[in-house]
Amino acid sequence: MSTGNETFVVSTSPAASSTRPGARAWSALVILTFVYVLNFLDRQLLSILAKPIQDELGVTDGQLGLISGLYFAVFYCVLAIPVGWLADRTNRTKVLAIACGLWSAATAACGFAANYPQLAAARMAVGVGEAGGVPPSYAIISDYFPSGSRGTALSLFNLGPPIGQALGIAFGASIAAAYSWRSAFIVVGIVGVATALIVWVFVREPKRGGLDAPAPVQAVATSAEKSGFWSTFAMFFKHPVLLRVSLACGATQFVTYAVLNFTTLFLMREKGMTLNEVAVYYALLIGVFVSAGMYVSGRLIDTYAPRAKTAFAYIPAIGLALAMPLFIGFVWAPDWRIALLFLALPTGLNYFYLSPAVTLVQEEVRPDQRVLAGALLLLVMNLIGLGLGPTYLGAVSDYFRPTHPGNSLQLAFYTLVPFYLLAIALFFWLAAAIKREAQNRSAVG
Repeated sequence: MSTGNETFVVSTSPAASSTRPGARAWSALVILTFVYVLNFLDRQLLSILAKPIQDELGVTDGQLGLISGLYFAVFYCVLAIPVGWLADRTNRTKVLAIACGLWSAATAACGFAANYPQLAAARMAVGVGEAGGVPPSYAIISDYFPSGSRGTALSLFNLGPPIGQALGIAFGASIAAAYSWRSAFIVVGIVGVATALIVWVFVREPKRGGLDAPAPVQAVATSAEKSGFWSTFAMFFKHPVLLRVSLACGATQFVTYAVLNFTTLFLMREKGMTLNEVAVYYALLIGVFVSAGMYVSGRLIDTYAPRAKTAFAYIPAIGLALAMPLFIGFVWAPDWRIALLFLALPTGLNYFYLSPAVTLVQEEVRPDQRVLAGALLLLVMNLIGLGLGPTYLGAVSDYFRPTHPGNSLQLAFYTLVPFYLLAIALFFWLAAAIKREAQNRSAVG
């Protein structure tokens, strides 16, 4: 039964899985997803507008790789840890609102940069703000939605990146084409500050662990005391499943962030695409296929993980194996139209890892560890993927530029293929850890 003040409608069964998310849960999910849209839109504007920024400020591929990769990732990943620890002990929605306001103001500041150092400083400030964005959202959603619907809810939340990328490409490129790349940064920043106020006013803090299945008496006694920062940190990196899923996601993101941060420049500089064509065709491809990959993987997890927990590893591995040959076709394609045809499916399949990984981590830890555990997941996979992927690809392109000025990015993209193989191998390594954990629990039980 339900009262007007309840967040959930609960059936007569005491099991957490019988709890149905109510209107407040869904409205919170919509707002948090929009914040994630802005998070990624702000983050990707730099790569979308790379060509006009290069033309005005004289930035090289390697410099673009550094400010969109390593410089950004260091602040984003490292600060996510103390912010996650703080959010686990305070009001998570307020932490999220403050973070959204900070990164949005920094995005607007990018539009006023007069040179490369100023642009780099503004991007670092964006990373500082975005450190408080995703981990609190993971935990809030996990306390609004019970196990059994959590994978689908998190997959819907994870539509934020593709929607943000698509809107960034469509509106960012359109504004830049009509006005300037500076206007795009300023407009998006203003929208983000307004959204931060909406989060502060309308998203309520849910009860931590209120929808989790009842724990054994011993586990309840153990969880009565809040987990310490260092104890949670040590637990995460000693836990074979948590460590391996982080490394597998890091290897995957090495590919996805490298591709994401340089595809627009690649299509324009080496495949003959215009900014207006990017705003329409590439935006549609990102919006449709990455969204499909996020959602389909979440549904697959809710369907197959209850039967075999190894689905958390095998679903991403299969997605990457199917994507790899199509990615090679994209790099080879002689013009942008054929390139986009080859890119469509791998664009979705490359993102089969995220919803499974987030759901697995949230279900492996205690409710009072969820924000910090999510931050640690992001620390590992973003330091490897976001920090090193674009940095590597930009540096390799600069290396090939003197001898292959017309196709240096194409040659750099080809060097990403071995990283596909590494990511697939790491997901199989994760599956072995999941099997071993299941056997150990069975033996103890």
